[in-house]
Amino acid sequence: MENPFRPGAGHQPPYLAGRVEEKAEFEELLAQKVILKNLIITGLRGIGKTVLLEELKPAAIAHGWRWTGTDCSESASVNEESMAVRLITDLSLIVSDIPVNNKEVSEIGFLPKTTTETTYLNFELLMAHYKAVPGLPSDKLKSVLEVVWQFIRQENASGIVFAYDEAQTLGDHAKEHQFPLSLLLDVFQSIQKKEIPFMLVLTGLPTLLSNLIETRTYSERLFRVMVLEKLTPEESRDAILKPIKQGQMVFTPESVQCIVDESGGYPYFIQFICKEIYDIWLQKLSQGEPAAVPMQTIIQKLDNDFFAGRWERATDREKDLMRIIAQHCKNEFHVQDIVNASQNGDQKAFSYSHTSQMLKRLIEHGLVYKNRRGSYSFAVPLLETFIRREKQNIP
Repeated sequence: MENPFRPGAGHQPPYLAGRVEEKAEFEELLAQKVILKNLIITGLRGIGKTVLLEELKPAAIAHGWRWTGTDCSESASVNEESMAVRLITDLSLIVSDIPVNNKEVSEIGFLPKTTTETTYLNFELLMAHYKAVPGLPSDKLKSVLEVVWQFIRQENASGIVFAYDEAQTLGDHAKEHQFPLSLLLDVFQSIQKKEIPFMLVLTGLPTLLSNLIETRTYSERLFRVMVLEKLTPEESRDAILKPIKQGQMVFTPESVQCIVDESGGYPYFIQFICKEIYDIWLQKLSQGEPAAVPMQTIIQKLDNDFFAGRWERATDREKDLMRIIAQHCKNEFHVQDIVNASQNGDQKAFSYSHTSQMLKRLIEHGLVYKNRRGSYSFAVPLLETFIRREKQNIP
């Protein structure tokens, strides 16, 4: 019996539980005559952003849209030129099958003359046009996108979706006088003003929207923000039970409830716990032993595989700060909340300025993030429960 559960970064689960409203909301965006809103999908790690992004792709294609994109990397936003090349590369992957004859080439302008009767709208042709257009990288990129739309519309395409995962890595570099994220936003705003249906879909951690607004204050008006929440208990049960519906393995109601409780409704944790249970049960059944759910062992493995590496990025004093947060603060907390809670503990109290500095370092470690309301939250799902378990194990 093959284990159907697939924990991993962006691995498609055997059954996508929930997310019905999110998919319907995306289809509303696809129906826009003029692109007034792009899409941001955000949430904590393990919430299913990448999985949902992959689920949106066939919906876009079914509505006549072409889809391109990739995982963002910091190298893509080193400078404006690299951002432009990234977009042209992704664009060429979905238009390189479109033939272009010599007459069309000359009508477009700036494209090199070809010796053959027909060429294609491939990367070389698009880059040749990009280099020939005078102006800044943003001017060149806008021209490339406008040229491509001339051909895409002849293919009866509804438009193009540019989808980028891990977009929180994008940013400007003022010290180097390079503004790649600004270029991305400016180009799409300009193109959409000309009623060219090219839509931008970005997924990333909760810091993504703050980065965009810091880059361009109007960013909030360009996007519809989709914040992914935990699965409901019913959706969690579906994620557990539907993948094994046709199999020989059966989870008891007690086991299912235990998984729901321990996973906290986070899709990654559901997949992780279920995979471990499934593997253990297969082994026990093959040895003729009764099946049971060794939840403590599985949680220990989850701690080692998922939490421990992130936890060790922090110094001892930063760990003390996070223990106070886990024990005394709510899901969202402020500097003053931590300072007040530290006055009543066994450890040395934290001052306001020291707490602020440490929170900045924890943000750099990816353990905490600051939202638009000025409050803080843990950036890792269920980190507070891990910290409480970890504290109990301290000798």
